[in-house]
Amino acid sequence: MATYQRTQNATRNIIFGTILKAYQILVPFLMRTAMIYLLGIEYLGLNSLFTSILQVLNLAELGVGSAMIFSMYKPIAEEDSKLICSLMNLYKIYYRVIGTVILVLGLVLLPFMPNLIKGNIPSNINVYILYILNLLATVLSYWLFAYKNSILFAHQRTDVTSKVVLATDSLKYGLQLLVLFIFHNYYYYIMIILLSQILTNVITAYIADRMYPNYKARGNLSKETKREINHRIRDLFTSKIGMVIVNSADTIVISAFLGLTVLAIYQNYYFILTSVTGFVAVIFNSCRAGIGNSLVVESKEKNYKDLRKITFIIAWIVGFCSIALLCLYQPFMKIWVGEELMIDFAVVICLCVYYFIYEINALLNLYKDAGGIWHEDRFRPLVTALANLGLNLMMVHSMGLYGVILSTILSTLLIGMPWLLHNLFTVLFKMNAKEYIQRLLYYVGMTIVIATITYGVTLLIQGEGIVNLILKAILCFLISNGLFFVCYYHLEEFRDAKQVVVKIIRKC
Repeated sequence: MATYQRTQNATRNIIFGTILKAYQILVPFLMRTAMIYLLGIEYLGLNSLFTSILQVLNLAELGVGSAMIFSMYKPIAEEDSKLICSLMNLYKIYYRVIGTVILVLGLVLLPFMPNLIKGNIPSNINVYILYILNLLATVLSYWLFAYKNSILFAHQRTDVTSKVVLATDSLKYGLQLLVLFIFHNYYYYIMIILLSQILTNVITAYIADRMYPNYKARGNLSKETKREINHRIRDLFTSKIGMVIVNSADTIVISAFLGLTVLAIYQNYYFILTSVTGFVAVIFNSCRAGIGNSLVVESKEKNYKDLRKITFIIAWIVGFCSIALLCLYQPFMKIWVGEELMIDFAVVICLCVYYFIYEINALLNLYKDAGGIWHEDRFRPLVTALANLGLNLMMVHSMGLYGVILSTILSTLLIGMPWLLHNLFTVLFKMNAKEYIQRLLYYVGMTIVIATITYGVTLLIQGEGIVNLILKAILCFLISNGLFFVCYYHLEEFRDAKQVVVKIIRKC
């Protein structure tokens, strides 16, 4: 895949991915607001709890998707259709088995649902039925042609899935809002999610067949190829466990020790944070296949230079986003949900720090996954996640919500990231990471300084309301980005990144 084609595909994916992400932030925001005022805050807590439990069950996926897509990069570059068809066939078998395993494990957990909720459950709610409906939606996401998505991802055509999801989500959210306003019925709300998942899978599979009619799930792989794939899946398993523990532990611990109301308040803040991470994830997902291809065909020097360039772009973007969260979180939440459903500013600071660390860590993981160095990295995610869980259980009793977030920061910053950097530079780039770490610390230092200045200036705007929020947002954007420009203009990475941005703008 030529550099031009990689850039073209990434540009297209970023455009449609950004449109979809903006849509997936605005409409779910309206849905959360409707649930708060039409059903009650506890229902948001239930939603978050079910999502976290199902993330744990998704451990059964074992990282099969990442391993299979990685295995397709080389045959796609070599136009080996026979091998791609055989890979899809194996993917199909694996996903059917995974869906069955998730169903069985999910039913085993069914009797323990009430034990994961502290305090009262909303009246007239059968938590078992709601859980089963959510479980079926997850199972069907594997059973119904999920393997056909792999060919779109491997060909760097995530824009296609973005368009499908945009259409099916529009139908889903429209029906859900209708159900909330007319019936005030949470059961109907969940059933629509189930139907929407079915529709999304079927339409995506149909389009994949039309775009790539020569790729069918047929044929068998050699024992050696299967062994290589199974080794990748095995190595990804610990990574998958670690990711699920980190993503789900906070929610389950908060529900079990602090209750559904506290969980719902926290999830309101976390929803805003994940909305921001979603936009950056569009960039990551759009570039993943291109980076994977580049790591196969380009030199280590070229790939390291690309890493520095992408790191600069991400550091600027997430630096600004962190500052925006710091300055605008509380004023926005006060308008949206009211002062009684707000958390302390110390917790907000923790969330902003967590966001910055999360995004840089996601960038490093992007290169790890694209490079397929899962075997060398197999223990790190699990050790980091267990440290996070242990700190969670210790700190939630004495520090409450603040301790839960702080535990995630400490485990990632002190264990996960240093270990990941070591693995990347010893295995993938085969060079010393000192220069890269120094540059990364420079970005962190500049972000802290600029955040302090920007927050101090926005405090000068007194009062509440939407007008004040908009004024703070404008100031935040101008001051932070202006200072970033002054601090970064002299860097080599600035000139390289400028060329990339100009290419993307021209293609738009």
